[in-house]
Amino acid sequence: MSAAVGAALATRRRGGVAVAFFGDGATNHGYFHECLNFAKVNGLPLLFYCENNRYGEFTPFENVTAGAIADRPIALGIETHTIDGMDIWAVREAALAALARARGGEGPQFIQAMTYRYSGHSRSDPGKYRKPGELDEWRARDPIRLAHVGLIERYGVADDTVRRIDSEVAEQLATLRARALAAPYPTAEDNGRATEFKAG
Repeated sequence: MSAAVGAALATRRRGGVAVAFFGDGATNHGYFHECLNFAKVNGLPLLFYCENNRYGEFTPFENVTAGAIADRPIALGIETHTIDGMDIWAVREAALAALARARGGEGPQFIQAMTYRYSGHSRSDPGKYRKPGELDEWRARDPIRLAHVGLIERYGVADDTVRRIDSEVAEQLATLRARALAAPYPTAEDNGRATEFKAG
């Protein structure tokens, strides 16, 4: 986050915008507040993007966070929007609008995307701290599933076309995975050598 503040300082003369992505747990760190304050005081072209997946490692965010996360940037006069982070259309629209405001000289912007983490925090985390049925409820709102529906309902794409694309992507991913697993381990001679990668 602090790196994004520095990037915003460097890029504002060129009409750019810096973006800081972070989770809900970061909002309880001291530097979070310092970055918000510094960005607002200096009118930096910076988008703070909080991916609130409801858990800071193994702890529900509401158990360790006083008040609402969105109230923190609001208190500093930063324009703030809380959106459905599972809906790619909502994410796209909110991000484009926030970037346009920041680029237009309206100072830092803040988006809180309410989303969910399907897997544990690490490979050794089985996620047993979840409430019964919680994971199933969120899986029903999977962003890919919502995107499928959105392509059909918003843009009139035929259902069979979307399914064909899904199938083609799944085949490509399976092929790439197989190639990666079959590839030999790098040797000492490979160290520092640039190699060309082709997806096809």
